[in-house]
Amino acid sequence: MTEQAQYATTEELISHMRFGRMMLLLIDNSEGDATGVVTLAAELCEPHHITFMARQARGLVCLGLTRARCEHLNLPLMVEGEVEAEPFTLSIEASEGIDTGISAVDRARTVRVAVASDSKAADLVQPGHIFPIAAADGGVLTRADKSEATTDLAAIAGMLPAAVFTEVLDKQGNLARGESLWEFARSHDLPVGRVSDLVTYRLANERTIECIRKGTVETTYGPMEINVYRETSKATLHIALVKGELNSELPTLVRVHVTSVLRDLVGTTLNNQVSWRFDNSLKSVSEAERAVLVLITRPETADVLLAGVDRLLGLDPQESVATTDSYASIGLGAQILNDLGVGKIDLMGAPLKYNALAGFGLEVCDFVAPTN
Repeated sequence: MTEQAQYATTEELISHMRFGRMMLLLIDNSEGDATGVVTLAAELCEPHHITFMARQARGLVCLGLTRARCEHLNLPLMVEGEVEAEPFTLSIEASEGIDTGISAVDRARTVRVAVASDSKAADLVQPGHIFPIAAADGGVLTRADKSEATTDLAAIAGMLPAAVFTEVLDKQGNLARGESLWEFARSHDLPVGRVSDLVTYRLANERTIECIRKGTVETTYGPMEINVYRETSKATLHIALVKGELNSELPTLVRVHVTSVLRDLVGTTLNNQVSWRFDNSLKSVSEAERAVLVLITRPETADVLLAGVDRLLGLDPQESVATTDSYASIGLGAQILNDLGVGKIDLMGAPLKYNALAGFGLEVCDFVAPTN
């Protein structure tokens, strides 16, 4: 049987989640270099699940929660702002009914307390041995990563949008990849699913963006088609500028751009490195046969702006502040590109691994370095 035939459908994963069964979820990316997490619904977590994750999967035992749940439990993020890495909150422990907190029994209790319908902030203490991660609003349609995928599956299964998960490590302590993940799944009789399939499932049933305006506008570099999208969960507007006739079978030059006061308006550079500013992005789009510039609008707080200035001055920015990063918004951009009919893309940006793009019907053909 091929690996392709072994993938569980999203419907099957939802059923497993509903009945408290563990599964292996692959975080597939644009380079075909997937990692995996073992996960199950948090409200059905038992000590033997924690034991399996700690002994067999070997990763850090995490708890995916919605931002709203984190706020309800008064769990601040370790790093404020949009971050490329996972948005961990302070670690937690149940305030009552546990011993040292490290045992499987204690950690399972902490999980159940964190997701109990009547729990409040006083029922947890920090630090602890369970590591919550705040999922982005909109789930995998905003950010296709571990916390979003696992909480989405729980929510679609009709349960509290919260899930326990841990990454699978190999015997050397490195992230398991490729065939080693399949061997792990086979040895423990775990179904294997993909985040990209979950993205496709959600796109078929819902979207977190809608196009509310469309027309032609004049820009500094000539006329372009403008598409205005509203993010339904936040009532935030984003813009897509289109040049030429788009064809999903032909590569389209694409830039997903997050606004930055220092980079786009002031024109600053860090360490003399050329970056994709809005102006040179728009110029490159205007010169291409087929191109899309997606402008993700994210307000910069005073702390984020000051941290950016500190970096330019060679000062150490506050550790609790993160700069706005396009990676955290890749799901929004991908939804917009999917809606516009883009398929193959030449991406204007750094050659990073972007999770689950296949679920949006997108394929990165090449990365394009910035021009002056």
